[in-house]
Amino acid sequence: MGVDPLRLGNGREVPAWTLTEAFVQSAGPGGQNVNKVATAVQLRFQAKGSGVFTDNQYARLMRLAGKRGTKAGEVVIEASRYRTQERNRQDARDRQDARDRLAALIEKALAPPPPPRKRTRPTRGSVERRLKAKAGRGQIKKLRGPVEDDQ
Repeated sequence: MGVDPLRLGNGREVPAWTLTEAFVQSAGPGGQNVNKVATAVQLRFQAKGSGVFTDNQYARLMRLAGKRGTKAGEVVIEASRYRTQERNRQDARDRQDARDRLAALIEKALAPPPPPRKRTRPTRGSVERRLKAKAGRGQIKKLRGPVEDDQ
């Protein structure tokens, strides 16, 4: 199936030869029909040999993809809005949904990682407030003990 290149927000483009679209069997409601009709749109992206990523970006993409990533270096995205293939074919939103989700995943992987967190120490006032609150809670719990009768 002919697939257009995937345009990303930062002016980059994923080559069309790395993308494959197909209709596959869908999960979910549909009874016996689900087992014999391919209704879901499956978008495959060959990330490993695409030349779009550096080694670090590729590793980040596969980590972000999670179970959608394969050992062969592909990212697989499925979209199934309707129970029939005809409606999914007519509704270009399903294809666009899969492409948009893939583009968002790729852009997130291409973004530089956030700087490491700088460790800070609690202020003296916050430490004192915490210790005072702990002492107050301890006093409340101490007062919960059994009541002694003075007779």
